[in-house]
Amino acid sequence: MMPSSVIRAFDYEPDAERLAITFTTGKRYAYCDVPAEIVRRLRAATSKGRFFNSRIRDRYRCEKLA
Repeated sequence: MMPSSVIRAFDYEPDAERLAITFTTGKRYAYCDVPAEIVRRLRAATSKGRFFNSRIRDRYRCEKLA
């Protein structure tokens, strides 16, 4: 699914439009109301970190996960 120097893994719940991302630092965040098309593009992106920074970060409400 990866490699990425920033993102270790991610999981998407389409019904809830919830994107959970685990970063290489070990921190985990859930991003809310993320459309499936954005996640599809994240999966296809050559640079997951660059795509995340430009299309997801600071654009969707997020919460830190335990």
